[in-house]
Amino acid sequence: MSALGVQLYSVRERLGGELPATLARLAELGFSHVEPYDILTDTAGLKSAASAAGLRIASVHAKITELDTQWVLDAAAELGARTVIVPWVAPATFTDADGIAMLADAMADAADQAAARGMHVGYHNHDFEFATLVGGRPAYDLLVERLDPRVVLELDTFWASVGGADVFELLRRLGERVRLLHVKSEPYDGRHPIAGVDVSQRLGEVLELARPSLELPVVEVVVEGDVFPVLARNAEYFAGLVAA
Repeated sequence: MSALGVQLYSVRERLGGELPATLARLAELGFSHVEPYDILTDTAGLKSAASAAGLRIASVHAKITELDTQWVLDAAAELGARTVIVPWVAPATFTDADGIAMLADAMADAADQAAARGMHVGYHNHDFEFATLVGGRPAYDLLVERLDPRVVLELDTFWASVGGADVFELLRRLGERVRLLHVKSEPYDGRHPIAGVDVSQRLGEVLELARPSLELPVVEVVVEGDVFPVLARNAEYFAGLVAA
């Protein structure tokens, strides 16, 4: 593991007409990959800007279970991505076992179509999958149990902690199913109460535990004002960890 990604939602206000310059600046900060969250609006433009900046695209966020699956896979393939991550579903999906089963079935269908093209489908969590209990168990656990084993997991360490999870226990239990991580090295700001284990100052431990199966750590930060100093700080911090 030596690559470092950044989720483009972090710089969402600097895209559009600033896309090429923004991606070039991300590369200058030391990121090797970008993870786009909109691959359908201007696939060719995104590909061109990433290529010009020397950035690779290994994973993308797209609601593949809600959109035309082949359209999404075509765009991901054009960008060179091998993994399409479902970034978010309505929290109401997780209020009962039927909703969870429907989501798992939809992801299995998408995984079938992706596998035929040598690609993967994955799932990215927020906090509500852990905070919502179904039959006394976190809805996230029920989803993972029901998911086709070909579906990979992108574990957002911050949101899992907010939702009540112990990220260290999760990584040990889920093992090689966790192929990507969302991470950020920022002091806890108090805006989102952490119901689980706070990992904000223990990300070296997190990365070491995930290392055997981890394909890419992806930095995502959401801040007001100038995001680049925050990204620069995170790039420097994680570069040292992924190179270790």
